Amino acid sequence: MKRRDFLLSAALTGVASTLRFDKLEAALRNNKVSVTSTPDLVAVMGGEPAIMLERALAKFGGIHAFVKRGQNVVIKPNIGWDKTPDLAANTNPDLVAAMVRQCYSAGAKRVEVFDHTCNQWDRCYVDSGIKRAVESAGGIMVPANDQSFYRAVSIPQGMKLKQASIHKSLLDCDVWFNMPILKNHGGAKMTISMKNYMGIVWDREYFHKTDLQQCIADICTFQKRPALNIVDAYRIMFKNGPQGKSLADTALLKTLIVSPDIIAADAASVKFFNQVQKMNINEVGHISKGQALHLGTEDLSKLRIDRITI
Repeated sequence: MKRRDFLLSAALTGVASTLRFDKLEAALRNNKVSVTSTPDLVAVMGGEPAIMLERALAKFGGIHAFVKRGQNVVIKPNIGWDKTPDLAANTNPDLVAAMVRQCYSAGAKRVEVFDHTCNQWDRCYVDSGIKRAVESAGGIMVPANDQSFYRAVSIPQGMKLKQASIHKSLLDCDVWFNMPILKNHGGAKMTISMKNYMGIVWDREYFHKTDLQQCIADICTFQKRPALNIVDAYRIMFKNGPQGKSLADTALLKTLIVSPDIIAADAASVKFFNQVQKMNINEVGHISKGQALHLGTEDLSKLRIDRITI
């Protein structure tokens, strides 16, 4: 199938709609092209989660470029809500399971998955489908519902957030992967890679009562950065986030956006989100604040971006 003939089907308030891959191309246009170097960002469209992940990782040299034999790995999806996968409140369970399998294929000793959930933690783990998917792939679901699972660390680059208690699994692992879902958020406007960090900390209330956008940027300066930010846009929530109300709040887009640059990943994701629902990136304040903290760039024209249509 030719790229320009590829159509995305989206369920928008119960009405079938279509999006073209060339619109995503327009959003990511003017990137630098290189044959020999790895890309700064990869956008994959049109496949199922496992194959899209495999194709994206291949562009970065495969999973072996990030995971070495005998390492302990953490995968941090969004599992914040007691919702089923079709409502797009949490990361796609098939994508998470595929990442667990990828890590074990590279010789990982142990792969742990966790999130500090907003709803009852064990119900979120089960009803999201992530617990069953992870365990079927050999991964280990780790609870994050008690303060004893966290250790205090300093955030020296933070503007408003100078200290945070972070889950010990992430502190102790050899490498970790940030796997958010792309969705609307009432407070932060969007919840993608940067906002997903709020699930690694214990005291989220401090973020909300201090300066939510700045604290999101601040926590992302924590020195142990994810190897990749893997944005699940298979089915997105484009309104009534972060929980959503019904299937009408979602759109089936079958897309994956992957980058080691957390700012680029979120900037590209917002541009893609705009094909479904308008969102001014300037309203997503933590992205520009993160760029000011030298976490990456939202100027996609400076990056090499590889696009794959399946």
